[in-house]
Amino acid sequence: MTEVPERNLGLELARVTESAAIAAARWQGRGDKESADDAAVEAMREILNSIDMDGVIVIGEGEKDEAPWLANGERVGNGNGPRVDVAVDPVDGTTLTANGMNGALAVIALSERGSMYAPGSLVYMDKIAVGPDARGVVDLDAPVKENLARIAAAKDKDIHDLTAIILDRPRNRPYIEACRAEGARIRLIRDGDVSAAISTAREASGIDVLFGIGGSPEAVIAAAALKAVGGDFQGRVWPRNEEERRYAVEHGHDVDAVLGVDDLVASDNTFFAATGITDGELLDGVDFEDRHRAVTHSVVMRSKTGSIRWMRSEHDLDRLRALGAKLDE
Repeated sequence: MTEVPERNLGLELARVTESAAIAAARWQGRGDKESADDAAVEAMREILNSIDMDGVIVIGEGEKDEAPWLANGERVGNGNGPRVDVAVDPVDGTTLTANGMNGALAVIALSERGSMYAPGSLVYMDKIAVGPDARGVVDLDAPVKENLARIAAAKDKDIHDLTAIILDRPRNRPYIEACRAEGARIRLIRDGDVSAAISTAREASGIDVLFGIGGSPEAVIAAAALKAVGGDFQGRVWPRNEEERRYAVEHGHDVDAVLGVDDLVASDNTFFAATGITDGELLDGVDFEDRHRAVTHSVVMRSKTGSIRWMRSEHDLDRLRALGAKLDE
């Protein structure tokens, strides 16, 4: 393994997600998800390249969003310091942001070089995520009924008291129907399954398990966060068609393999940061107090130490603009 980052890069990553969140939040409710994403990408990239590290984007914007920056393989950081893999999602929930809906985040994760799973063009993954109380008891290959029973036993709950969070998509209809058949409660979400996965590890969220098919980039980012909080995550790539199945075979991806947390991020020294763009279960969104000041809410995690920091930050927008920060209006 290459040089291990020893200092807590997570605190510097919070600057990255704060900048992206402020830029994207300017587009909240305007119905233009592309502009929101473009603003966040530009702001994130600018701050990211000022950090002392030699980073390579492993999970980026290129494969799914066709963005010109923060694409897979792009070098980030100033080239000094530890060699790391970087996973970014400048706006996890572009549709949520564009429609002024809850739950959008700016997120980033990193770990030492060569430790992150790279799904490439396989942009979807079947997933299950739980918090520390149910770590080690779930199995992606098991029926929903069995997983619910195992989670309920681990948490000393009745299945009827469990809440599953699921992306509201036709492809997830079997999960929705299976949960309802067992009497579990369901919270359907339009987007934002990074936040949803992390919420399983927060007792205050009321979420016990994430089920369903969502983005594979988001799976890697969520795995990095769940490592820090002691949660559990399993996923399996989900090719949408024969073309993607051929791609999987050609690039050495086993479409039947269940990938655990350590398969997705094979490092015990992961860093994760997120900042709320719109209000959500995990974090409050950006609050523009007036034209001069903004307040952000972020979380920073590190798996090596188990440190989790919840941060409220006040930003002087006039000074940031004078310094050239990308705060698109």
